Amino acid sequence: MPLSSLLVHLDSGERSKVRLKIAADLARAKGAKLTGLFAQIGAHKQDADASREEFLVATAKLDAAWIDLDRGDESEIVKRATELARHFDMIVLGQRRADNGRVPADFAERLIVQSGRPVLVLPDVGAFKTIGKRPIFAWTDTAASSRGLTNGVPLVQPRVEALVVGFSKSDDPEALAAQKDALNLAVGHLAAHKICAYPEQLPLGDIGVMDALLNRAADHGADLLALGAFSGGHHLLTRGAGSRHLLQHLTLPAVFSH
Repeated sequence: MPLSSLLVHLDSGERSKVRLKIAADLARAKGAKLTGLFAQIGAHKQDADASREEFLVATAKLDAAWIDLDRGDESEIVKRATELARHFDMIVLGQRRADNGRVPADFAERLIVQSGRPVLVLPDVGAFKTIGKRPIFAWTDTAASSRGLTNGVPLVQPRVEALVVGFSKSDDPEALAAQKDALNLAVGHLAAHKICAYPEQLPLGDIGVMDALLNRAADHGADLLALGAFSGGHHLLTRGAGSRHLLQHLTLPAVFSH
């Protein structure tokens, strides 16, 4: 699905400017409308006014709109933001630091799980000159992974080198063979979208699967991770505990799909 309407979360923190720039650049590249959603706990009018001015400058010559959602308590902010997010093709959020009292603790998780939309989460440190030039797709045979792959495609730039990664136990030949077939099918799907990708089977080791995924992303020089998230069952790459761990330790932009 093309990205025609984007929603970016804004607050009075310094990282809000980083999110805004990335979202505005993405909107320009895709010819999309960009809506800025100012939402934080305990905001003052000057915070909202400053956010609006920054948004107007960053979105010059874009089809853009700015919304102040700073009304109600913490649960009301999450509820209203989630309801609004359902009307956009993709949501851009920032990783929440533990000491950031401006944003509800479960803000990203609730939007990922309840909005029905893919959520691009940006780490709380670092600068990201590109997104989608060296993507990595995390794959398991789940509906969430299927959505993750599909939702990552619109962010991938032309002439890239992508990876499709799966994890498996090396002592289960039947499972390894089945996963190899699935990864090759995923690569073929991406090829239909003119994305050159390579399959890769990684063994389950001593470190957690999400940490191993981040390590592989670093080795690849990845600038985008696409994956399913917060699903039930035993799949290590999509279940809730792993998704929360990744949200807390994110080192590169990631599209979460539920």
